Amino acid sequence: MADTRDLLIEIGTEELPPKALPNLSLAFERGIAEGLEKVGLAGGALRRFATPRRLAVRVDRLPVRQPDRQLERRGPALGAAFGPDGQPTKAAEGFARSCGVTVAELQRQETDKGAWLVYVSTEPGAPTADLIPSIVEAALAALPIPKRMRWGDRDDEFVRPVHWVVLLFGTEVIPATIMGVRAGRESRGHRFHHPQPIQLSAPADYARQLADEGKVIADFDERRDVVRARAEAVAAELAGVAVIKPELLDEITALVEWPVALAGNFERRFLDVPAEALISTMQDNQRYFPVVDAHSRLLPHFITLANLESRDPAQVRAGNERVIRPRFSDAEFFWNQDRGKPLAARLDVLKQVVFQQRLGTVADKSARVATLARFIAEQRQSNADWAERAARLAKCDLMTQMVQEFPELQGIMGRYYARHDGEAPEVAPSPGGTVSAALCR
Repeated sequence: MADTRDLLIEIGTEELPPKALPNLSLAFERGIAEGLEKVGLAGGALRRFATPRRLAVRVDRLPVRQPDRQLERRGPALGAAFGPDGQPTKAAEGFARSCGVTVAELQRQETDKGAWLVYVSTEPGAPTADLIPSIVEAALAALPIPKRMRWGDRDDEFVRPVHWVVLLFGTEVIPATIMGVRAGRESRGHRFHHPQPIQLSAPADYARQLADEGKVIADFDERRDVVRARAEAVAAELAGVAVIKPELLDEITALVEWPVALAGNFERRFLDVPAEALISTMQDNQRYFPVVDAHSRLLPHFITLANLESRDPAQVRAGNERVIRPRFSDAEFFWNQDRGKPLAARLDVLKQVVFQQRLGTVADKSARVATLARFIAEQRQSNADWAERAARLAKCDLMTQMVQEFPELQGIMGRYYARHDGEAPEVAPSPGGTVSAALCR
């Protein structure tokens, strides 16, 4: 059985862009796999790791040498290689000299298309350690980074400055310089809990050492599960359920190395504001998980994920509550101001908003949609007046302060304002006090 070792590659950086981190990690793993396959190094399973400060890949059971390769070089056809007397021609002798052998050492190859002289040789495989640095450099160069940056006085470019590199093959360090940094076996732990270097003993111990010594959960999927579980546990303590959007979960996971979930609270008076506005603020602006009850009604709590175990969690909680309060106050102000004017009164304002130069204003578009809505309702023998009215009002909330502040709430706020104005339930169905499903997915 061929001698094999585990390989660990870690690129330590300043904080990476959170939304790009999963794709960067996946692309780095793919680049390493393709590079190994290209040179004939088929190892065991690959496992990728990604935190705000590192991209890493571990390859299990990688051969210590590249396989030998058999090279075949075709020469002249046999008819041109030997004369009638069976002696080699100048073509055969010239081909042999170019291969560094005699004509007698050449082999004959017969196929359906003819027979030729061939030279067959074996090229010994290179040591794997000699091939890894160039594979890593190629994988880094191919990462999907729209805009690279430079740092210091070097010409190296990457998404963020590189501060350390680990190239560990078995228990030995592969000598190389990547992105201007000399490779070694020293990783880094949590920026605050364990800023000291961590001497990695072997690739198989990587994740365990970072977790036990460095307060870092290196595996992205494992860390995401921890974030979800801790958020759900805190929500359960509040007799609620955490609203966890997959995109937000990924983003928070990409922001923390050692996630700690904390609950925060806000004044109950803010619950008079449509829940979607509060949830949008919590999710998009603050990266909080909202909390709802068993009937999907918003509760006056939120969950934030800290990146450390604070000695004074109450201060962290108070800081987050202090930040969210002004944004909720803004939403409350917009909600109160917008209701001072009927939604239908904004139809005239839509005449001032160009939809498309050749198609007119948004008011023109609303009129066309209203005509279509009436036609469809009549064909289905439904109430055409309700259908036309709903279409007429559909774009009016674009002119409200709330939607101008929270564009993702267009359509949702229109329903609230229409209900407040006394529009028929068929025109503006009641939200029922529950959270819009669109903001929970």
